[in-house]
Amino acid sequence: MAPISTPQTPFGRVLTAMVTPFTADGALDLDGAQRLAAHLVDAGNDGLVVNGTTGESPTTSDVEKDQLVRAVLEAVGDRAHVVAGIGTNDTHHSVELARAAERAGAHGLLAVTPYYNKPPQEGLFRHFTAIADATGLPVMLYDIPGRSGVPIDTETIVRLAAHPRIVANKDAKGDLGRASWAIARSGLAWYSGDDMLNLPLLSVGACGFVSVVGHVVTPELRALLDAYLNGDVQKATEVHQRLLPVFTGMFRTQGVITTKAALSLQGLPAGPLRLPLVELTPEETAQLKIDLGAGGVQL
Repeated sequence: MAPISTPQTPFGRVLTAMVTPFTADGALDLDGAQRLAAHLVDAGNDGLVVNGTTGESPTTSDVEKDQLVRAVLEAVGDRAHVVAGIGTNDTHHSVELARAAERAGAHGLLAVTPYYNKPPQEGLFRHFTAIADATGLPVMLYDIPGRSGVPIDTETIVRLAAHPRIVANKDAKGDLGRASWAIARSGLAWYSGDDMLNLPLLSVGACGFVSVVGHVVTPELRALLDAYLNGDVQKATEVHQRLLPVFTGMFRTQGVITTKAALSLQGLPAGPLRLPLVELTPEETAQLKIDLGAGGVQL
């Protein structure tokens, strides 16, 4: 069983959007995924997102996605929420992935805004509703217009929040004003999907994080969150400021690339990337070491 959650924190508070480890020849590394998942939960995550963009979902097959969910559940499903990314720009395919994730035993679903085909808001509403209708699992929306090309408008979020299984939103919109209104009007559990805005989003009502930098600084993210929830905003701010070099360094280029490099530097499972993603150059790796070191990460 996953940890007990509440309607306010349906997937826990600190989640890492986990990379998908590959072997040297580019195959899925299920043993590495289990070891990485255990490491992340030991570090303080009470949830993991698998098969998200950080998990290289655009270049893993449906079979690999299913295998990964099952492997991570086997490793940590009794002590962390395992949320399966199932979002595509094809509603039928997303529904199929959602049903497969439910059969595998996932605790919840992450559904990203359909990308590239740029549907109107009514299309978004019907897309997310079809996913939520397809299984009995709770759904976290994922609003990231920088990747999808289309934001989920506040009115659409409010409409979707009426669905009993749409319970949360991962916010990577980068708009605190819109977030404030959407949180207030929708009542959804709100998760920061932009590490640089973790603390600011808490201040307008977010309940936790779905993080990329959690691969290397989960204890610090937990300390930031706990301090804020305990009313010590000054301490939370101090932690946030100490992490600024990490937030910056991990996103100097595409986040999966830097995350896998950082994990490799720490001797943790990661492996190569699948094209079109490519490894850091030696100069970029040297800069990443400087950034992580400035943020207190031990390499």
